[in-house]
Amino acid sequence: MSRRRVVITGMGCINPLGNDVPSTWSAILAGRSGVGPITLFDVTGFDTRFAAEVKGFDPEAQIGRKLARRTDRFCQFALVAASEAIKQSGIEGQDPDRIGVLIGSGIGGVGSILTETTHFLESGPKRVSPFLVPMMLPDSAAGQVAIHFGLRGPNMAVTTACATGSNAIGEATEMIRRGAADAMLAGGAEAGIVPVALAGFNAMDAISERNDDPQHASRPFDRDRDGFVLGEGGAVLVLESLEGALSRGATPLAEVIGYGTTNDAFHISAPAENGAGAAACMRLALKDAGLEPGDIQYINAHGTSTKLNDASETRAIRDVFGPAADRIPVSSTKSMTGHLMGAAGALEAIFCILAVRDGILPPTTNYETPDPACDLDYIPNQARPAPIQRALSNSFGFGGHNAGLILSRVDLI
Repeated sequence: MSRRRVVITGMGCINPLGNDVPSTWSAILAGRSGVGPITLFDVTGFDTRFAAEVKGFDPEAQIGRKLARRTDRFCQFALVAASEAIKQSGIEGQDPDRIGVLIGSGIGGVGSILTETTHFLESGPKRVSPFLVPMMLPDSAAGQVAIHFGLRGPNMAVTTACATGSNAIGEATEMIRRGAADAMLAGGAEAGIVPVALAGFNAMDAISERNDDPQHASRPFDRDRDGFVLGEGGAVLVLESLEGALSRGATPLAEVIGYGTTNDAFHISAPAENGAGAAACMRLALKDAGLEPGDIQYINAHGTSTKLNDASETRAIRDVFGPAADRIPVSSTKSMTGHLMGAAGALEAIFCILAVRDGILPPTTNYETPDPACDLDYIPNQARPAPIQRALSNSFGFGGHNAGLILSRVDLI
């Protein structure tokens, strides 16, 4: 029996460049930066004093005062992104027992944990919020979205660090393929710009300390990169079977044709220098899609702007694509959005879908000085018109997690 085809019919996001998909895409194509000085808390004494914050977000106006007071910021991002995706898809009114939710987070409600720990230490156990536990759990976003929209199908979260968003979309695709659901809301949400997380990333020398020029701090594949830029936000896609989408008159935006996932089994935070795990992941995605390496026309790289990741990812791409690697444009949109961690893969999947739809490839901004270890076509600094049929999105995370998605224009013939 042939497997069910899975298409995307709705997209939603909130991130440092915009609080919906159209404004975000316009900013990406213009090469704008979402990075700036941290305003969420006092950064006195921190080695890094900037990040990519969501701007102009009023949770009470978006989801109501009661729900805003009972949810962590990462859940609020998920609810806003899911609402936009559902509206675009027109899926409301379909059988709620056949619609599921798979929204992950890399670190969950770390902001709520920090706030309530402070209350506990300063005022004792009676001052801890009764909503702390549901606010901090990484699966709360999936649960809150299901409750808010009345969706009773499969519901869960994946937590694979910075591969979370891509794994969520891939696993949701598999659920639809095997008939466990007819449609899924899938993606990731993260709100990790909090003091303890910033301090932790500084302690491990993972993030940029370019305080004098934050907008140019995220510089994937550039020789002078010095770490990633911490970001926040959420991104959710509505996935459904092709036959279901067509039967209700929905417009498929793209198709998920390939998914691969592996682990480096090498180090808890550093990627394998030879890129073997990432290469294996890309090969699995190609195999799942029934494609050859030359069939891919664009790669949205994980491209974090760290010394190790960018070099190992470049090596993995060369390993998988061979001579074709010189012909395939590669870019990292983290140069503009910062690194949304658990939400990154879902947001970057949206960028791949829009690149396929509009025939224009997003740039890698802040690319100034080539690195001999990074020798691909990184679409430097300006978006590039290019009609494409298929795009690969890479996501890699602490713990050695790798996830790859191949997104394609929908062929209805």
